[in-house]
Amino acid sequence: MTDSLFSVVLLLSLAVLFVVVAKQLRLPSLLAYLAIGLIVGPYGFGLLAESEEASHFAEFGVVFLMFSIGLEFSLARLKAMHRLVFGLGGAQVGVTLVGTTLVTILYYGQDWRIGLAVGAACAMSSTAIVSKLLSERLELHSQPGRQTMAVLLFQDLAVVPLLIIIPALAADAKGMAGAISMALGQAALALVAMILVGQRLMRRWFDAVARQKSPELFMLSVLWIVIGLSALTAWAGLSLALGAFIGGMLISETLYRHQVEADIRPFRDVLLGLFFVTIGMLLDLQFVLQNLPAVLLALALLVLAKGGIVFLITLLMRNSPEVGARTAIQLAQAGEFGFVLLELARDNKLLPTDVFQVTMAAMLLSMFIAPLLIGQAGRWSKHLSRQEWSDRTRMIHEVAVHAMGIEQHVILCGFGRTGQSVARFLDLESIPFIALDVDEARIRQAVEAGENVVYGNADRREILKAAGLDRARALVVTYADLPATEKVLHLVRELRPDMPIIVRAQDDLHLEHLKSLGATEVIPEVLEGSLMLAAQTLTQLGVPVERALEQVREVRAHRYTALRAFYRGESDRLQRISQEKLACVIEQQAYAVGRSLAELDLGRFGVELEALRRHRVRDEAPLPETVVQPEDVLILVGTSEALSAAMHFILDGK
Repeated sequence: MTDSLFSVVLLLSLAVLFVVVAKQLRLPSLLAYLAIGLIVGPYGFGLLAESEEASHFAEFGVVFLMFSIGLEFSLARLKAMHRLVFGLGGAQVGVTLVGTTLVTILYYGQDWRIGLAVGAACAMSSTAIVSKLLSERLELHSQPGRQTMAVLLFQDLAVVPLLIIIPALAADAKGMAGAISMALGQAALALVAMILVGQRLMRRWFDAVARQKSPELFMLSVLWIVIGLSALTAWAGLSLALGAFIGGMLISETLYRHQVEADIRPFRDVLLGLFFVTIGMLLDLQFVLQNLPAVLLALALLVLAKGGIVFLITLLMRNSPEVGARTAIQLAQAGEFGFVLLELARDNKLLPTDVFQVTMAAMLLSMFIAPLLIGQAGRWSKHLSRQEWSDRTRMIHEVAVHAMGIEQHVILCGFGRTGQSVARFLDLESIPFIALDVDEARIRQAVEAGENVVYGNADRREILKAAGLDRARALVVTYADLPATEKVLHLVRELRPDMPIIVRAQDDLHLEHLKSLGATEVIPEVLEGSLMLAAQTLTQLGVPVERALEQVREVRAHRYTALRAFYRGESDRLQRISQEKLACVIEQQAYAVGRSLAELDLGRFGVELEALRRHRVRDEAPLPETVVQPEDVLILVGTSEALSAAMHFILDGK
């Protein structure tokens, strides 16, 4: 019992520490868990011994991960992207498998089954790393971004048959073909049977559960379905993960998929973290260091060969070299499912120890360098493209053509939902505008509707000039991405110091920062939404519309000061809050009793006295000479530290 408790405390402590460090370095949590396993495992400091029970428990991390993949499965999405998913994605996985197998046979002299298992692991890329980085760089909807996400989608789907094929490879050579055929046939039958029987039952079951209005029952139902279907496929001689994937597919067709996904995420993340800890415990760091040349060669083969395969396939699909290079760089690392497949091959005794160690080390290193590679993808890919200057010139020309003949106009940076809303109001007032966006599908639809929208990055100096920045009346930045907004502000202030710039912000955390960079006005969405909600509430309660709007205007005039502090609740604990609000009840023995507000001078602690409530009467502007009495309530606004200091002084005089 003591040893088990020590193991749990140690793992939790290291998990908190390493995940925090990974987040600070902008690395995925997966790498933190692998590092923990490396440190505590038998090849590290030996703090924890390998446990069969822990390994079995950790397998459910993979089960919940496959369940999540099933939840995200969408026939409509596959149909819309079928050319990229099955064309580019299928070719990438297929060529990587064949290429790795040939290299294993011809160069390393190993059995073809080893090559196929290693190829399956290396064919996977990291959805967690790539999607996060592309989202931060606003490149998810660019052409390379769409191609990358299509390949990742196919890789997720390819995992399902690979989880079935790899154990079948361990059969005798004579019966291998039959074993693989039998396994795939059983999987297909299970898939068809569960879908035909399960779709209607699943929808009816969750409708019945939802009517009970019990979150506990809903959560129990989800766990029952995940583990129950996994057990059914395991009893049928198939993998646990296949049943979980089918369960996710069935629920994805119901109205409850998003609620289910939110409910199982904590289980998935914790158990998947434990799985990767057990994987990290298998890595022999001493062996890796002794065989470092082999590891670096494997790393080079993984990154360069895999990237080269993607690059050639994209060229064959008539993409420009620049687009092909960016797509290749974004997919050149290993992924989470690669470790799952590698561990499965090891468990089935398909991989010798040295092959397992070298491959795993190379995959780990590829994921560590992935953020650097993706960050430089744009710069490196341009050097490979002969069309770079002509493409840029053409883009500048198109922007200039759209801006030709208009002046005293507004430049909209981004034409998403916010940008389109602004454009409608500008149209109503007959104010000309030009919108810059990088989503080709959105631009195509907007142009067909007659909108003045053009492809262009607003964070490029020449694009802003081509959009007529020198003769524009104002510029509106609608990006949700802070770094992109900062870059636009720097450029515009450099080129047009007098230009009014209106900036969208998600909340008020960066309001002052954006203003210091040159934003004329910053509109925090959360605070504006609360203003509209308050105004509508007042009008529904009989308050005259003009009076309600006057209160809204007053809050705006004071730059949202009245809304920037609020009482913190449990749901706000994990959010960064610039200011908080605290109601301090004055007790009979408090130091502040009998002293005036001027004498207390609470402002020196960095807090503001918003109001004083006495006998249920709220005074918004108490006089400095007001003497504090027992049972008064002082409503203070400030940072957490400032409020704490002021509270101690009010109560104890310290």
